[in-house]
Amino acid sequence: MRKSGSRFFPLSGFQSDLRRPAVTDILRLIRVAQGEAPPDLAIRNVRVVNVFTGEIEDAADLAVADGRIAGIGRFDDAGAVEDGEGLLALPGFIDGHIHLESTLLTPDQFARAAVPRGTAGVVCDPHEIANVAGIEGLRYMVEASRSLPLDILITASSCVPATGLETSGATLGPEDIREILAWPECAGLGEMMNFPGLLAGDPGVMAKLQAAAGKHIDGHAPGVTGPALDAYAGAGPSTDHESTAREEGLAKLRRGLRLMIREGSTERNLVALASLVDDETFRRTMLVTDDRAALDLRDLGHMDHLVRRAVAEGIGPVRAVAMASLNTAEAFGLERRGAIAPGYRADLSLAPDIEHLSIRRVFHRGREVARDGALVENPRPGPRGPRDTVNLAGLDAGKFRIPDRGGKTTAIGIVPDQILTTRIEADAPTRDGEVLPDPGADLLKLVVVERHRGTGNVGACLVRGFGFKEGAIASSVAHDSHNLIAAGASNEDLLKALEAIAKEGGGLCHVSRGDVQELLPLPVAGLLSDRPLDEVCGALSRLRASVKGAGGVLEAPFAALSFLALPVIPEVRLTDQGLVDVLKQEMI
Repeated sequence: MRKSGSRFFPLSGFQSDLRRPAVTDILRLIRVAQGEAPPDLAIRNVRVVNVFTGEIEDAADLAVADGRIAGIGRFDDAGAVEDGEGLLALPGFIDGHIHLESTLLTPDQFARAAVPRGTAGVVCDPHEIANVAGIEGLRYMVEASRSLPLDILITASSCVPATGLETSGATLGPEDIREILAWPECAGLGEMMNFPGLLAGDPGVMAKLQAAAGKHIDGHAPGVTGPALDAYAGAGPSTDHESTAREEGLAKLRRGLRLMIREGSTERNLVALASLVDDETFRRTMLVTDDRAALDLRDLGHMDHLVRRAVAEGIGPVRAVAMASLNTAEAFGLERRGAIAPGYRADLSLAPDIEHLSIRRVFHRGREVARDGALVENPRPGPRGPRDTVNLAGLDAGKFRIPDRGGKTTAIGIVPDQILTTRIEADAPTRDGEVLPDPGADLLKLVVVERHRGTGNVGACLVRGFGFKEGAIASSVAHDSHNLIAAGASNEDLLKALEAIAKEGGGLCHVSRGDVQELLPLPVAGLLSDRPLDEVCGALSRLRASVKGAGGVLEAPFAALSFLALPVIPEVRLTDQGLVDVLKQEMI
């Protein structure tokens, strides 16, 4: 059902590079390349990282005209000259699969973090905000991404909601998908997470695939192998970012899927998959982040970090660069992107080497946009975005009760550095017909509270893997429907943490010793902060330190918490409707 309401963000004024340049632009490139007209800019004395041949070319000048590379050679006459000082010129990086909402940053603050690291573009699936605010949430992301020093393309979110086993704030149907796919900012259909629905031939899934006929379709098939993988690949998806083991990744490559090797903040698969990158396969592979925390963006980097990690795992340096640029551009049909060559967009960065990859300068469409780790100009803030999205029927700790049904209790087990979970049958204490948490055995209570429609739904179970012995953590970021989620040692702590974030319209909170210790408000759809990058990172650092000080063992506890409600990643999850067996797609 299409969400009612007026369109508060008209989509206009964006010229997408999914199309070829105009004839007049091509004619000028021809003249500049042959020395018949001066370039707008000559970047002197750079060594070009050639992702076509795998070599580093000798020092030369780059001629830029109308935002594109016109030629590589010697250009004495130019409108402006920049000295490349013998540095390497690398193509601008493109992240082919990211959820910007997972950074907790508005697009302008994401640009502040990512552009100085050499990022020229991202393909974003904004299904987090779509689950909260529907098509208007996507309009906000598009409008907030205009006039930034990088290109943010979106995909049409295919699974809003992801399944029928949770309550989301909106629904995107086939008509919505067709409308979004027609936007110039849209690069294709977003990840088809409902793989059980696809394999079962669900009519709703089939209608969305049909709506995207002839367009790029992102895949999402965790653990899918054998005939099921044949069926999934044959239905239209052309990429997959969910492989966590070598054999799984190889099976998907064999079936024609492009392998997105994911190295995010919580999902780290590069070590397991790096050996798949060889002479035969590497052009079918790319590096993506999927979910990247603001702290990691600022302190470790974005795609530059992934390139460094790939090189450390034995992937050739130029090959690693291609996996973060050209391979991604070609996978999405972004013509003349992802390389430094005549006619290609002049998106590039300068760095002394690839192995350490310390980016010195960044150019976007031939204009310098970052130098020495900072943007040249402050990015333009976008619109306010959707607010007041936490609508509760009234919080009641009595609803957090887990009934004692006798015998062992099914609990969720967190897998470190992955978003997979395990199903645990735990011996938990009971009292008066209620299953209790056992912090000494690392068994906390996990609750998911519906926040969109005021239904009063609450799901509750036990969870193992956080490590802290008292207090609670809570978040309004809970993939993919983004209801409120909290884990804690007592009902009282859970209630206090949930009340704190509800009051702010969303956020992250840590309660310890009966009081709120740290809180990061997320007022934009309950997903994004409206504060600058450094303020968000400071709050995240304090939250992590606070949880660790209380005995927490996870490096990113709030990221781990956010995925425990995602009923499309095996093995077991919790939604506002209860505990879910993901593979069977049924309630436990």
